[in-house]
Amino acid sequence: MTRLGLRARVTAAFAIGALLLAASMALFSYDLTRRSLLDERERTAVRAAYYDAAVVRTGLDTENPDVVAVLRSLDTGSSRRPLLHLPDGWYARTADIGAGAVPVQLQRMVAAGQPAVQRIRVDGQPTLLVGVPLPGGVGYYELTSLREVEATFQVVGLALTAVAIMVAGAGAALGWYATRHSVRPLTAVADAAERIAAGDFTTRLDPTTDPDLTRLSSSFNHMVDQLVRRIERDRRFAADVSHELRSPLQTLAAAASVLTRRAEHQDERTATAAGLVADEVARFQRLVDDLIQLARTEQPAHREAVDMAALAREVCRARSLPESLVEVAEDAPSDWHVDRRRVGQILLNLLDNAVRYGGGPVAVRLSLRDGAVGVIDVDDDGPGVPAADREAIFDRFVRGRAAHARAGTDGTGLGLALVAQHAAAHGGHAAVVDRHRGARFRVELPGVRG
Repeated sequence: MTRLGLRARVTAAFAIGALLLAASMALFSYDLTRRSLLDERERTAVRAAYYDAAVVRTGLDTENPDVVAVLRSLDTGSSRRPLLHLPDGWYARTADIGAGAVPVQLQRMVAAGQPAVQRIRVDGQPTLLVGVPLPGGVGYYELTSLREVEATFQVVGLALTAVAIMVAGAGAALGWYATRHSVRPLTAVADAAERIAAGDFTTRLDPTTDPDLTRLSSSFNHMVDQLVRRIERDRRFAADVSHELRSPLQTLAAAASVLTRRAEHQDERTATAAGLVADEVARFQRLVDDLIQLARTEQPAHREAVDMAALAREVCRARSLPESLVEVAEDAPSDWHVDRRRVGQILLNLLDNAVRYGGGPVAVRLSLRDGAVGVIDVDDDGPGVPAADREAIFDRFVRGRAAHARAGTDGTGLGLALVAQHAAAHGGHAAVVDRHRGARFRVELPGVRG
């Protein structure tokens, strides 16, 4: 299950918090409004019922009262319906209500001389029933419709629900706005870290941007300063060691050359040993040269306009390879905005790798992707590179399985590492891609159009 990001979590928390708060306030407001309206309606209904009961009592205080006429004389409007219980039966102004509308418990209370109020449902409609006892065992009942009150409750409920939803939306917007501004310093840190990882060691954070983040900015800048000093110290150490090794290596190489030239004057074992020493000294010299090149890769790339096709053919000639290997795509520009020394080293190392481990190069292709990304492909005729080795072979002092055994190869294990480093200095990368036969080493260099 994918975990939500920080901004999504904070936005959701704001939305849920706002929704809970709005829902609580809405429920409280709805309950308060409902109680207030019902109490007010009940008080009004009770006053009207007592007034109508007094009118009925006056009307019945005659020798031969006309009960129906007395009930019809009441000004109850359309929302109130009177009902009278006399010792001889029930009387109503209309035939749509009768004794069945009055609960038995409430009848007993009124018969006992106690006024009573109860909310009931008549024909599915909410109704307020008020019972008023009259002299002589007479009970006056008045049914007041609460349909308008219920409609008001529905409108209030819908309004409060809409308000709760809008408040939740406002909370989500506030959370998104707050996280957008609070995460912005972290975005600046991430951007700075990416630029530093790409080789721009001059990148720093501005400590005056946000007073609350001064410590973070200062600590980040201090960490970068320490990192740069350590990288520079390691680079200088590698370069110094490599330069110091050159003089004794040249002496050893000269001595080994003398021994090799005098091989015919030596016995077989001595000649073999001299040959091995000469080979190892030559390999050691290449290793030192590669280490010096590796130390230089920590420096930023110095881009300039370079005729890539001419450079590729020049490298092929330097390795005694036919210039016809170079193929240029139609959409590829003639001049690439790159570091000439680094790209020349990339081509040289890829061709050497193809000669040593891939049965020789079969093509060097120059093309353009997405309008600005230069692509260098070097195909060989070897056994290919297993999928498990395609990332590891670009590490330092690592060679593919085809060259795993030291015997049979004079490589240093730094050639492809240098290719990866030079590509990274341009903001690109190196990789091995699938090919039907052999291996294809691809280097992508962004920004070649300048």
